[in-house]
Amino acid sequence: MNTRLARLRAVLSDRQLDAIWVGSAANRRYLSGFSGSAGWLYVSASAASLLTDGRYTGQAGQQAPDFTVVRVTRGSEVAAFNEAMRPGQRVALEATHITLDQWQRWFQPMEVEWVFTTGLVEELRAQKDASELAAIEAAAQLTDQTMAYAYTVARPGMSEQELAWMLEVYLREHGAQGVAFEFIVASGPNSALPHARPTDRLLHAGEPITIDMGARLPNGYHSDLTRTFCLGEPADERFRTVYATVLAAQHAGLAALRPGLAGRAADEAARQVIENAGYGEYFSHSLGHGVGLEVHEMPALAPSSQDTLATNAVVTVEPGIYLPGWGGVRIEDLVVITPDGCRLLSHAAELPVIAA
Repeated sequence: MNTRLARLRAVLSDRQLDAIWVGSAANRRYLSGFSGSAGWLYVSASAASLLTDGRYTGQAGQQAPDFTVVRVTRGSEVAAFNEAMRPGQRVALEATHITLDQWQRWFQPMEVEWVFTTGLVEELRAQKDASELAAIEAAAQLTDQTMAYAYTVARPGMSEQELAWMLEVYLREHGAQGVAFEFIVASGPNSALPHARPTDRLLHAGEPITIDMGARLPNGYHSDLTRTFCLGEPADERFRTVYATVLAAQHAGLAALRPGLAGRAADEAARQVIENAGYGEYFSHSLGHGVGLEVHEMPALAPSSQDTLATNAVVTVEPGIYLPGWGGVRIEDLVVITPDGCRLLSHAAELPVIAA
């Protein structure tokens, strides 16, 4: 944590900021180790304080030994926040992690110069350290195991919801604290919806089935993985064409990844393959996103992305094609950016057809 605080303080100095208030749960955990659901960090050149309520002061003391823990009671927030600062300071406040009510009641009355920031801590989090990479890779390995389990238990006649629950139970029983997000199990025409939720629809042989899932480990780190397959031979030959196109697009995206690459250029490398195959209008989302303490974080691989890839960034590469009324194919892997390209963190088998 000391290294992370040092990096943050260097950024504050570069931006001529005296301090920052951190309200994001993921940013709090990254900087302090504190995993409670309520609290604020105050970090300056010489101070590091964690303000939280009585539910969490003991936990904060255990998890954040580098921080001074301050107990805050209802109604004492302004006094507690003021106590941490000096009048006239130039202080950053995370614009995307504060409510209007909090701003008006707690922060606006203080006699400091406020500077609203976005992505300041998130940019630091984008480059993972060795412990983070090990945690994400462990989450990816667990998700790989769960996908292998899915290949053995998926069968015609079971519902999407039934399969999703079986996979969640397996994941939790094998070390996950929880799921990274609500699992997607989408079959037949439902697989044409990129963010479909499991329904009571029954799986049928020969139709596309998309499973998108991830683990959240007790240390807070996530994984993300998608595979699409048919139970038995495809009923429609379009499946093989679409699958091959998506796989080629993913390979093109993976081959492009390297430090210094713009996020939008990574997206373009994969998107061009799909457009050249005539399916451009059916790739309706971005190529990928960062993964860490949040399952969607910087950097973004998207047409509008302003992010640049750096060594040790962890991102998904997940092109897809979605044909309304028929179905869709998405293939997603998790990778870490290396000095000369990228390295796969997920290794689940890509099986377009499995036994029914």
